Amino acid sequence: MKKLIVIIPLLLVLHLAAFGQEKYDPDLAEKYKADDYGMKKYVMALLKRGPDVANYSDEERDKIQEGHMAHIGHMVDAKKLVLAGPFFGDGELRGIFLFDVDNLEEAKELTNEDPAVKTGVLTMELLEWYGSAAVMAIPEIHEKIQKIEI
Repeated sequence: MKKLIVIIPLLLVLHLAAFGQEKYDPDLAEKYKADDYGMKKYVMALLKRGPDVANYSDEERDKIQEGHMAHIGHMVDAKKLVLAGPFFGDGELRGIFLFDVDNLEEAKELTNEDPAVKTGVLTMELLEWYGSAAVMAIPEIHEKIQKIEI
């Protein structure tokens, strides 16, 4: 009986240790380019109100915004943009982009192609960011939960 009292907790501990190891999925880690910590480097763009925003009429800004949204779609299709969205309110910070690119220069090239940046309606500050590689799953999941395309 004493042996069972020792063996059962030991088997339970070994089972739990083995179960914890089953969580790691090497194929998923490779798909999302995760390092050993499940993390990866991104480039984040902080979108800020540009110096020329007041130089355009509401109609012109609407057209610029259409181009901005189309550019976002192109970057998503090219698998360069993982995450994007505006901030609430009317402050100087307007939104963020999270790029899956190798360096700041590549992100700068992408942001400089944006009609809102070209016209001075937005400016962007670029920063390297280290975060969960699971963020890479957002575009795939978003398609499955989006009823209306933006």
